[in-house]
Amino acid sequence: MEESGAVLVTGATGAQGGAVVDALLAAGRPVRALVRDPESDAALALAQRGVRLHRGRFDDRDSLRAAVAGAEAVFSMQMPPHPKDPDQERRAAEHLVNAAVEAGVRTLVHTSVARADEHETFVGWDENRWWPPYWTGKAAANDLVRSSSLPHWVILKPAFMMDNFAPPKVAAMFPRLGDGEITTAMDADVRLDLIAASDIGRVAAAVFADPARFDRSEIPLAGEALTMAEVAAVLSETTGRTVRASHLSPADAVSAGTHSGVVQNQEWLTVEGYRVDPAIAARWGFELQTFAEWAAEHRSRLVVGKP
Repeated sequence: MEESGAVLVTGATGAQGGAVVDALLAAGRPVRALVRDPESDAALALAQRGVRLHRGRFDDRDSLRAAVAGAEAVFSMQMPPHPKDPDQERRAAEHLVNAAVEAGVRTLVHTSVARADEHETFVGWDENRWWPPYWTGKAAANDLVRSSSLPHWVILKPAFMMDNFAPPKVAAMFPRLGDGEITTAMDADVRLDLIAASDIGRVAAAVFADPARFDRSEIPLAGEALTMAEVAAVLSETTGRTVRASHLSPADAVSAGTHSGVVQNQEWLTVEGYRVDPAIAARWGFELQTFAEWAAEHRSRLVVGKP
């Protein structure tokens, strides 16, 4: 059975894909989701909301063809490269884009990351400082979208997710937040560009509603930029619990419980950062959430500080 105007969402059980599902359902669009396990709790929760589930994997091209058949649009999101499979993201994007083209999909919205495609200008790039597969994978996926024959495509480039301050991501990103401390290897004066997952969903839904208007645009996304002290102050004000920011050396941040890969990203934020101009999204008519607005909306999910 074909659904008129159906959108296939990849990553639908995650933060960004889930936000796209929310926005599309709110707009009354039929939604499909590509899932590895249709019997998982997250997948069943989508099905209960009327999302049509398609079992599949990016490396299973037949499953992708079945999922996109008859769909009008696709939301494209892939996992970043794995150390054991540095080509994972590029290959997944290639398979999805090819399946979309073959199926006659009209619009594809691909989510990437702010400053993807600028990696060769990064300080220390020639010394392999910033785990090159992450950035080259993002850039290669973007190039595959740009070079496709799809009638309409858009690339979203979000900055750091506000949702990383809430479960489940907070355990890896800020493992001591529950004890009232944001420990990072970032300098104290560094401002972190922040975006709410729900805003990514709203922007994607707007593109799907009017693809000709946004056609072939690349939109960096951030609601505002805050220092870690300002983030801590917002969380304290929102929850009524004490949160403070601590700025450590990379070695001390790892010793404090933060994964070395996360610490390397924090070093990159100090040296380079996302550098998103909020005016770009504003020119498209998007008013993005501040961190305080996001925190107030998600207050019940936050596990921070001491009374």
